[in-house]
Amino acid sequence: MLYVVDFRQSQHFRNLFEAARRWGYDQVALEHVSFGSVLGEDGKPLKTREGEPVPLADLLDEAVRQAGQAYEESVRQRREAGMEVPDHLSPEERQSLNEAVGLGAVKYADFCQNRTSDYKFSWAKMLAMNGNTATYMQYANARIHAIFRKGKVDVETLRREPPTPVISHPTERALALDLLHLSEAVEAAEKELQPSAITSYLWNLSKSFSGVFQECPVLQAETPELRQSRLMLCDLTARVLQLGLSLLGIRTVERM
Repeated sequence: MLYVVDFRQSQHFRNLFEAARRWGYDQVALEHVSFGSVLGEDGKPLKTREGEPVPLADLLDEAVRQAGQAYEESVRQRREAGMEVPDHLSPEERQSLNEAVGLGAVKYADFCQNRTSDYKFSWAKMLAMNGNTATYMQYANARIHAIFRKGKVDVETLRREPPTPVISHPTERALALDLLHLSEAVEAAEKELQPSAITSYLWNLSKSFSGVFQECPVLQAETPELRQSRLMLCDLTARVLQLGLSLLGIRTVERM
């Protein structure tokens, strides 16, 4: 039996568990899964301007709004750099994107900390397009889908008829090895009751994929065999990112 309550209730649960054992509940494990406090930029517990605790609904609404602002700035920067940006998103699609990014940012920021530690709440850090954030993972997934769209890749055929891996570059090897460690990360999170085991894994995986993205042409690979192998690595990466984030209750999107 796991009781997920903040650390300030530790003494209460020690008393409760001792009483339960005296009552005869000795055939079940009882554990207080404590967690630290969320702090403002000033290092004090997060409060409204009036000094009251921040209502969760208000915080999540603000997360969606902040995500929309961050997205507009990202679009501007990427267009100036000549990068692909999704055009003609409907208002409904934009809202769905903002919700996926904003809510995902809040969840990921909470999960990526050591569970028992306090942490500072920062919109800028949570929504950063680089670094250990949900936005970075979501963007890595969207990049992969952009490759598939540009190359008109039939992903289902790729999965039904997987090519023989061709590992020709150190970054490909690093990514392939990281993909093999998924089960270890999930098992560690379960054993230690630490979601950060999954976020750390996803962060390392995303960095490895970034290395492949920068160093190894996928659609313009030197041979058809190498192209198919890299497409397979991309697909596996996207599937693992989606799975890992879904375990944390975070949605992925195909366009950002």
